[in-house]
Amino acid sequence: MSEVDYTLYLVTDAPEHYSNGLLTGVEQAIEGGATLVQYRASTGSRRQLYDTALTLRDLLRGMGVPLIINDYLDLALAVEADGVHLGQNDLPVTVARRLLGPDKLLGLSITAPEQLQACDPEQIDYLGIGPVFATSSKDDAAPAMGLEALRTLAPQCSLPTVAIGGISQQNAEEVFAAGVDGIAVVSALSHAADPAEAARRLRACAKNRAGRTGSIRRSQG
Repeated sequence: MSEVDYTLYLVTDAPEHYSNGLLTGVEQAIEGGATLVQYRASTGSRRQLYDTALTLRDLLRGMGVPLIINDYLDLALAVEADGVHLGQNDLPVTVARRLLGPDKLLGLSITAPEQLQACDPEQIDYLGIGPVFATSSKDDAAPAMGLEALRTLAPQCSLPTVAIGGISQQNAEEVFAAGVDGIAVVSALSHAADPAEAARRLRACAKNRAGRTGSIRRSQG
């Protein structure tokens, strides 16, 4: 894998939110244009998370789409995922990079300018910025920053950026126009009656993108 497309970043929701099941919902969203998948799960045993992540990995490899694991570095290593995404309260990125090795993707969430100043572009591949709008898909989400703050923060980032938090078809164009490389969505795809069509419409909103299309930092193995 030599190029990473951050345009439409699918973050998985609870399985019960997908009308045809998690795997089918993810597959349909990819068929509609989702370019990257993050497996995020807050419930279930570690064995259940492992089994689901492994199944997702096999599905996505067949479709040529990277799998990122949220928070759980051990799970990412266990299933040989393409990378891991960390929050501000997770493992330090230097430790995560050492354990991941140089060829895996490492994403980091930021919510404020001071967190950006602490980022080391030699350790991190991309930044998740948000929540842009209020969101109900993450219980411990920070307060919404709003579009104006996103417009201020995104251009300061030297790394590829993905906006997250309350993004839908109704506001995705404005989010792309703020200067990000991609949008991360949860319920906009998991709650959709037709995830493929929902993904197509969200992907179409990228036409006003002012960011770096198809940004690359590290070759993937």
